[in-house]
Amino acid sequence: MNPGKHRILIAKPGLDGHDRGAKVVARGLAEAGFEVVYTGLHQTPEQIAEAALQEDVDAVGLSILSGAHMTLFPRVMQLLYDQGGEEIMVFGGGIIPEDDAEELERLGVAGIFNPGTSISDIVAFLDERLG
Repeated sequence: MNPGKHRILIAKPGLDGHDRGAKVVARGLAEAGFEVVYTGLHQTPEQIAEAALQEDVDAVGLSILSGAHMTLFPRVMQLLYDQGGEEIMVFGGGIIPEDDAEELERLGVAGIFNPGTSISDIVAFLDERLG
């Protein structure tokens, strides 16, 4: 696969003030050949969905540490669906308990990556999922 043709949006929803992990993932994906759009801190689900649609991305990676993942992840997915972006894959990372990760995956989140996941694992996941 040629990952360079895939566009990935990395976003920090909610009030998290720490974005080091999201920046590391964004840089790692870019170095692996993906086109990466990073939205910065304090994005609303509406801003994230709008950016994903405007940027014509293949996937959205949400990074969250605040504990609001069970609200924010489904909201982003619903907004994408409502606005015609149901084909955009959503994945996430951050501090997400295993039970919540399983529930998010049942709701349609493609994958959850906890702190310490290697960039190569995320790249392999995206390669497999995006084809």
